[in-house]
Amino acid sequence: MGVREDARRGGIDMTPWGKFDRGRGAVYALLFHLLDVAAIAGVVWDRYLTRSQRRLIAAGLGLSLDEARCLVMFIAGLHDLGKLSAFQGQEAVPWAQVSDTLRGDARGWKRMPHERASMHSALHLLAEAGYPVDTSDSVGVLVAQILGGHHGRFLQVDIDGAARASRVGVTLGGPAWRDLRRRYFALLRHLTGATAVPADVSVPAAVLITGVGVIADRLASQGHYWLPKAQAPAFGAADHYAQAVREAPGVLEQSGLTRITLPHTSFSRAHGGLETPNALQASVIGQLAPVVGEKGAGIVVVTDATGGGKSVTALEAARIFNACGDTAGILWLLPTMATTDAAYDVLEAYVAAHRPGHAPVSVVHSHSYRNAAYTDHRLAAHEPSTSDAFWPGDDGDGGDGGVPAGERPEEKVTVPDGWLRGWDRALLAQFTVATHDQALMAVLPVRFSALRMLALSGRTVIVDEVHALPPFMRLMLGRLLHWLGALGCPVVLLSATLPQHVSRELVRSYLDGAGHPYSETAALDCQPPYPGWLYAAAFDASLTRISPAAAAAHAERHRRRADIRLHPVHHPSCTDPEDAPPRETRLERTAQEIAPVAESGGCAAVYCATVADAQATYEHLRTALDWPDGGPEGQLVLLHARLPGDQGEALNRHVRTVLSRGGRRPRRLVVVTTSLLDMSLDIDVDVMVSDLAALHTLLQRLGRLWRFDSVARPAWMRGHPRPRLSVLQPTDHHGRTLLPPAWRALDSPFLPLATAEYLAHRHQGPLTLPDDIQHLVQSVHGDAEDLATASAALRRSHTLHLARRRTEEHHSALHLVPAWHETLSLSDLHRQNLHAREAATRLGVMPRRLLPVYRTSGGRLTLDAAGTRPLPRQRKPTTAQTRTILRHTLPVPAAWVPGRSLRNQVPASWRTHALLADLVLLVQDADNPAQPVRFGRHLLHLDATLGLVHTRE
Repeated sequence: MGVREDARRGGIDMTPWGKFDRGRGAVYALLFHLLDVAAIAGVVWDRYLTRSQRRLIAAGLGLSLDEARCLVMFIAGLHDLGKLSAFQGQEAVPWAQVSDTLRGDARGWKRMPHERASMHSALHLLAEAGYPVDTSDSVGVLVAQILGGHHGRFLQVDIDGAARASRVGVTLGGPAWRDLRRRYFALLRHLTGATAVPADVSVPAAVLITGVGVIADRLASQGHYWLPKAQAPAFGAADHYAQAVREAPGVLEQSGLTRITLPHTSFSRAHGGLETPNALQASVIGQLAPVVGEKGAGIVVVTDATGGGKSVTALEAARIFNACGDTAGILWLLPTMATTDAAYDVLEAYVAAHRPGHAPVSVVHSHSYRNAAYTDHRLAAHEPSTSDAFWPGDDGDGGDGGVPAGERPEEKVTVPDGWLRGWDRALLAQFTVATHDQALMAVLPVRFSALRMLALSGRTVIVDEVHALPPFMRLMLGRLLHWLGALGCPVVLLSATLPQHVSRELVRSYLDGAGHPYSETAALDCQPPYPGWLYAAAFDASLTRISPAAAAAHAERHRRRADIRLHPVHHPSCTDPEDAPPRETRLERTAQEIAPVAESGGCAAVYCATVADAQATYEHLRTALDWPDGGPEGQLVLLHARLPGDQGEALNRHVRTVLSRGGRRPRRLVVVTTSLLDMSLDIDVDVMVSDLAALHTLLQRLGRLWRFDSVARPAWMRGHPRPRLSVLQPTDHHGRTLLPPAWRALDSPFLPLATAEYLAHRHQGPLTLPDDIQHLVQSVHGDAEDLATASAALRRSHTLHLARRRTEEHHSALHLVPAWHETLSLSDLHRQNLHAREAATRLGVMPRRLLPVYRTSGGRLTLDAAGTRPLPRQRKPTTAQTRTILRHTLPVPAAWVPGRSLRNQVPASWRTHALLADLVLLVQDADNPAQPVRFGRHLLHLDATLGLVHTRE
């Protein structure tokens, strides 16, 4: 029989199963599932992939766009062909429905993962269809590896071993099974029209095709999609496929994946009421647009002082890239969860300002569940484990909870649909804010890295605060930029303090991926003006810079003067000799700087190096200063990373709101914090005190001091001609910088030591911003050889600093996927079996999540000391309960919770939940919650104000 006959009803054996629901006893034919996935893949091609992605795939296959579309559908449909194997026997109910002919031909077969079975069986069918399969980089072998990769990892094809035709024939069943696989293969090829044999399969194209297949498979595997079909009257293959093609657009629409074009809107509306672009933004609009229109995608580096409008500049650059039609959407990457949450507010408002019909905006970081602005009021109807029911103000009885109409999340056009709320799918949303880590995972050999790479490409990627990346992460970013260059993805890098060598290496990494090897760009001057921007075209590596006049105009408009003053202080970790004269302590100096704010009003920020320092500082300021208007409550705030998630997120949002440009500024507010408020936050304070830190960090903090010209400073500050950052320099009794032991693990000790040396010996005049910034950054973070010669101690520290950088780069390189042009076999992308839980995007950072709970006198575990919120123990928590639990957790170093006992383990019903299984319970006495809980030598307890308090014996 031929394919036409097989396509008719009753023309081919459709008893093998592809999906089975035990609860309903529903069985769904494998052939139908393959056809569903092929049909949905066609719509993913049409409505999710961008023009640049479609062109890249077609060019990588050596086919026309129409031929490439058909082939992608065919490959996606073949993904589960390996289920025509011993897979069929693993469920008794559907196996009993398989035809007698097939059941009788199952002798001698062996179980293997069905993705590997798909790869092995398709290899020989592809060879029969004319696909070369003689070497590991042959077209047929690469297509077979795409099939093997649909469960997240590319597999090695042993052409002369396990994948040899004779072994496959024995392993996967007898002649009847072999014949049916051949007929399914031919039928899929016929119905999808994939008759053209590709001339090549480039590695970037293969990665994108794999991602398309994964999306289509997941959409077609949703129970609400296939269960009704399983219970419907039978169709022939052709009729079923035609119906699947008709239904596929609705499936994609329901998932929220359909790409949209933002309607045009004015600059002022798009950017929160800014009347006109500043000189930097205007230069991007005027200069970048025509060159991008001519040369297409590329990489833009924007450098400017904090507060100069880099975020708006990046959004305008993204609009220009997307307007060319090759890309659609924005991925905004930031270094921390706090900055990511803040940027989510900005991007959500930007998208909503265009008034689209529906444009999901997602936020992706490891604790996005605690962002109250992102929570979804509705449980996802079909994916209950991926969404949540919490919304502030809910009364639990279906009432509106007092939330105005149009303000609930489900009524906002930017709320992602249920499918996009999945923990591993939110990156696929067209508009996304995420931490750097989420993107860097794409260049690690973890499962579904191809899906992550597909999600990153096809839109403009904004990488914010590039200077914040340590060498370990910066090397990973370079590899990611290489792949984004290969995928034709436009990139915008933002930084206020980017050393010249870093800018150069990142731009060249992108161009290398775009086809311009390092040898060709060795002489390229990739340094952007400061302030200003540089664009390097992926097409020909040509460079375009901001015009000198625009750069000068922008610098003039934002020019201001500021002081950085060092204060040598005694840190309590340093013990002075008994005969040493008394010195001013760190806490005394801090109190002296903050006293005018407490007495007369204003807003201040105190940046502390560690959480312990922040807690001690808060306690000292609370008791040492006179706080009018009812005491320090509400006027003195402690904000750090070891507060329970819901408490920390609420405080962070409050600070970001009241200190923003349009916020209702309080008469008095002192925020004691850590590096949590360092970057990408549009806030303004009158007074700032900071522990000694690397110079680029101090410059970032300085950018939030007197940031807004419109803010009226307190009356007591009228004699202050300019802002002043007071830096607390810990010293020994001889006046030499001495870093406390707890600070030395935060960053390379050389950077704060060199910063102290540089600031102590520079002329005492004020800084001129932005003019002085690049020189300051280069002096400490660029070529610091001259500075390192200031003392023997600094020389030793510099030597250790360089060794540390090389070590970080070495460890980073160990797990990176190869460059695309060095990838001969797709299995090279998964040479290591690295689980996402074990994949490190930050060296040495493997925290544990701690859940503080209370044991009542009756023995119950609750989330509050009052005992009103009991833990769900007998059943697996619902989605709403899961979110509530996670919002009470906080991160701690793994070393703090060694030797955990049974009392610290989660309930048995949680141990199969991916997000709850690894939690560590901090079980406190509800009647005496201040009593510390022992973990080895570590004592922990949760204080209602201070957060988690840690001491060590």
